[in-house]
Amino acid sequence: MSEPEMKGGRAAAGGDGDIPRPDGEVVGAEGLGKTYAEGRMRTPVFDGLDLSVAAGETVAILGASGAGKSTLLHLLGGLDTPTAGEVFVDGQRMGSLSDADRGRLRNRALGFVYQFHHLLPEFTALENVMLPVLLSGAGVPDAAARARSLLEAVGLAHRLEHKPGELSGGERQRAAVARALVNQPACVLGDEPTGNLDEKTAATVFELMLELNRAQRTSLVLVTHDRRLARRLDRVLELHEGRLREIDPATA
Repeated sequence: MSEPEMKGGRAAAGGDGDIPRPDGEVVGAEGLGKTYAEGRMRTPVFDGLDLSVAAGETVAILGASGAGKSTLLHLLGGLDTPTAGEVFVDGQRMGSLSDADRGRLRNRALGFVYQFHHLLPEFTALENVMLPVLLSGAGVPDAAARARSLLEAVGLAHRLEHKPGELSGGERQRAAVARALVNQPACVLGDEPTGNLDEKTAATVFELMLELNRAQRTSLVLVTHDRRLARRLDRVLELHEGRLREIDPATA
């Protein structure tokens, strides 16, 4: 990308074929491209996109509907595969990992919060938040203790044994935030995490995300249409015509 502020200083390469990355980067992309193919039709979403997110940094990504914001988040999270370029998470090149290793890295280094909570309906709030810890290999007592602590931190101490269907929309989203942070990831990726909530509840959940991110020094990349929320973050980027451009948060 042409803007120098989007590049940062490069660190030394980590090995043969590695692309040097900025010091302190937790999530990044280099020359990222994505094109969807259906028959002979090719639909490019973006091409040659660069991004670097530093430890503890909060970044908002704005853009019109259909600009590719969610696609970008899925690529950064290893949930989709780019057609060009590289994604880096916690110093590792996602494209060089097996599916299993990519899944383990994603569970350890990333947290996800979506517009819809995606809690498993058959499990309680406590069990839902325990799952990422159990998948990392921790025992049940440790997983339960960590999940309980975070659920208490988000104000759900009285809802531990309730299933998602027994929780309000705001409570479900708070449980989703706890689940995203329970492994103390390097970065949380949020795709319109407050978009399905009323204004008051959305503000509460957003403040909670910022508070917990600051406490854990976890980076946050937030896709949103809400420019008021975007202005609260360290940097505001706009996805326009397949490229990211930095804009002044005060004028976002």
